Amino acid sequence: MKRRLFIIALLSTFLSTLSCIPCCGQKHQRGKASYYSKRATGARSASGQRIHHDSLTCAHRYYPFGTMLKVTNLRNDKSVIVEVIDRGPFGRGRIIDLSWAAAKEIDMISQGVATVKVERLDNPVPFKPEDSKLPKIDFEMAEFEPDHYSKRRKRQGKRLKSRSRQRKKLKPRSKQRKKPLIIAMRPERAKALAPTRPERAEAPSPGQHPG
Repeated sequence: MKRRLFIIALLSTFLSTLSCIPCCGQKHQRGKASYYSKRATGARSASGQRIHHDSLTCAHRYYPFGTMLKVTNLRNDKSVIVEVIDRGPFGRGRIIDLSWAAAKEIDMISQGVATVKVERLDNPVPFKPEDSKLPKIDFEMAEFEPDHYSKRRKRQGKRLKSRSRQRKKLKPRSKQRKKPLIIAMRPERAKALAPTRPERAEAPSPGQHPG
């Protein structure tokens, strides 16, 4: 009995690996695609990551987690690059489940289910060329100065020299004497502030005798 159970377990694992090999080996896959609703936001996926409707992720049955897939809507030829973080879908005829944002990128929100082409990307960076035989260009700054820069510097030097000569020719200003400050005052006030002098006794005339 134990042998039979062991053999059945081996056969099941062997058949599962056989079913996985052709799909992973295929670079192109066609079928129907569906997408997660916004209510799935926050749910934990099979890889352990949280599902979010704004992230460009997907669920696939066989591709390993972290694989980058290019999904193209065959109806309008719009494509999007997504990352595998979950397992599924398990419905008949469906090959991939996209996040809400990925479905919006290829305009399949109104359709609900769309026929797509799935391609595995070994080099997911879109701007990196596949052929590395491009010539190497060394971007170094050349040590030269444009003509208009040198002309501008000469003009500035001439202006500074002419200004310095003009300053030397100018004579120094003579020091002006400070004028005394004159304050206009009323005569009554001036008399009050003026210092009082003792009045001198008038000398008697020669014909008068002192009394």
